[in-house]
Amino acid sequence: MNLKNRTIWGYRRENGRVGVRNHVAILPLDDISNAACEAVAAHIQGTIALPHAYGRLQFGADLDLHFRTMIGTGANPNVAACVVIGIEPGWTEKVVAGIAATGKPVAGFWIEGNGDIATVAAASRKAKEFVHWASEQVRVECPLTDVWVAAKCGESDTTTGLASCPTVGNMYDKLVPLGLYGCFGETSELTGAEHLAAARAATPEIREKFMKTWTAYQRDVIEAHKTSDLSDSQPTKGNIAGGLTTIEEKALGNLEKIGKKVKYIDVLEPAEHPARGAGLYFMDTSSAAAECCTLQAAAGYVVHIFPTGQGNVIGNPIMPVIKVTGNPRTVRLMSEHIDVDVSGIVRRELTIDQAGDLLIDTIVRTANGRYTSAEALGHREFVMTKLYRSA
Repeated sequence: MNLKNRTIWGYRRENGRVGVRNHVAILPLDDISNAACEAVAAHIQGTIALPHAYGRLQFGADLDLHFRTMIGTGANPNVAACVVIGIEPGWTEKVVAGIAATGKPVAGFWIEGNGDIATVAAASRKAKEFVHWASEQVRVECPLTDVWVAAKCGESDTTTGLASCPTVGNMYDKLVPLGLYGCFGETSELTGAEHLAAARAATPEIREKFMKTWTAYQRDVIEAHKTSDLSDSQPTKGNIAGGLTTIEEKALGNLEKIGKKVKYIDVLEPAEHPARGAGLYFMDTSSAAAECCTLQAAAGYVVHIFPTGQGNVIGNPIMPVIKVTGNPRTVRLMSEHIDVDVSGIVRRELTIDQAGDLLIDTIVRTANGRYTSAEALGHREFVMTKLYRSA
């Protein structure tokens, strides 16, 4: 497959980035603005509300992450324009300013001193204006490598490490050297293979940064809060049913997602925008599917690849999620959720190289506008990451 000149049809945004969807997002700054945002989305066709649970009395690093996620979500190239609604003007205007820095059309509204009805009316008028504008945006031909592609696996089993994760790794091995931005995460899920992950860092500096990040997650999150062990969480009940009895087994399969050749060039904070140019990045994230996808979308990734064994149904409201499985039983029983069937690998009917090409073809089709299974089924899981209790 000649990939060097492969193109897609996407939306070239004001800052030069390429989006593959054209959403008008109605973004609540905080949990108590959800109802107003959902009312706007109900009134104005062509918009999508992104309700979530946080945004009040957060502080320090937790508040920084909240702003980073809010701004990054609104700034994602899959979002054509954004309406932000918050309870008060200060934080609302900060998010609006962050999104506006990309050149994207954005407007902010607040409920204090106005009430829901007036706020919803004003925001609805602006949202309608944005929908008219967005609906006239035209797809243009763009290099395939302008599509930023993130990855995470879920409901893993023995076939994940044998088939679906190596398929993703093969895709990265082919596209990252050509200029693709890639991303993987799931910090706790690398336990037992952290030394192998560290060895894939591009430089000793990045290796040290990764180990510092992984160690801090183990010390400050896992060890600080666990009651006995993580046997109901890492691995999950689904992982165990699929034949993965230890976190080490799960980690070794997980790491297959980064391929055999590519080295990652930086370690990102949650929702941090990559700044070192094209290449593969590691992001410090939870292994929870919706949280990880939300953070990667907030960092600017526009397509997500999700290998699954037992069958995870996760989607995202602004970033299409492509499901890949190598489990013949999942293909048979959950076919409506699967975009790429690589079960031929375990039957020795398909090579990993062929599966990688199949995945790349699906990325192109998705970037060109084809709905993923998660999109068609209405999966819009948007879950913010919270670091600690609010004040």
